[in-house]
Amino acid sequence: MSVREFVVLGTASQVPTRHRNHNGYLLRWDGEGILFDPGEGTQRQMLRAGVAAHDINRICVTHFHGDHSLGLAGVIQRINLDQVPHPVTAHYPASGQKFFDRLRYATAYRETVALAEEPVSRDGVLAHGPSYVLEARLLSHPVESFGYRITEPDGRRMVPELLARHGIKGPDVGRIQREGRLGGVGLDDVSEHRAGQRFAFVMDTRLCSGVDELARGCDMLVIESTFLEADERLATDHGHLTAGQAARVARDAGVRHLVLTHFSQRYSDPSAFEREARAAGFEGELTIAADLVTVAVPKRT
Repeated sequence: MSVREFVVLGTASQVPTRHRNHNGYLLRWDGEGILFDPGEGTQRQMLRAGVAAHDINRICVTHFHGDHSLGLAGVIQRINLDQVPHPVTAHYPASGQKFFDRLRYATAYRETVALAEEPVSRDGVLAHGPSYVLEARLLSHPVESFGYRITEPDGRRMVPELLARHGIKGPDVGRIQREGRLGGVGLDDVSEHRAGQRFAFVMDTRLCSGVDELARGCDMLVIESTFLEADERLATDHGHLTAGQAARVARDAGVRHLVLTHFSQRYSDPSAFEREARAAGFEGELTIAADLVTVAVPKRT
């Protein structure tokens, strides 16, 4: 059975706290693992969360500030130490190539794994996985930053009542799915459109068109909410979002499950982010991220 879930490794912005590690997140998607923004301490958080180096197929870095990338050195070396048997691909802003190079070769180690570098220089599709398309959109931050979106291709859902009406059962169900037609019955006659799942990961940014494009129609949106509304001016000045801004984006985009993360150390009460998100009118599922929690991607009905 396929598993689609989001593992939170760290949730702190710039400065970690006693309860929050620097950023780090793993998306499990049908047997693949996509590691987002491994900040300092990610390798240890992986151990605590039950995430192995073998679980990583892709690494996606939004930008090269330390709280989103300093863990790259340890993660890459661990991938090689454990001799991960499959290729691993790294996506990151092309403008930060020098930072990626420094982190990849921060110390001496033996390279045993094929790590493919695929830097991002513009909006668009980055890769096609077995059951998803990976895209990137430019965000608005003092250094170049990209958000990422995972989209499952649309499919068809078999309708039992329609199958029964046309007398299709047993092995013939699989046959019509594979071939598109069985006798005089077409696939459209016994099924209905099923929209693919959508997941977006949005870190350090001000409000911009890229945020809206990434969030549109998502089943799960993971988005930074560094500040609360009282500090909106500070958020804008430093290229960040408030919880209220993030929630309004999710509300207007029709997001089903909103995950807020990347919290400033100035706030000690996580419930304040929840209150602000609800006050902004978001009515869907809401998670205020905490280190080492796992959140299931909502299933398509």
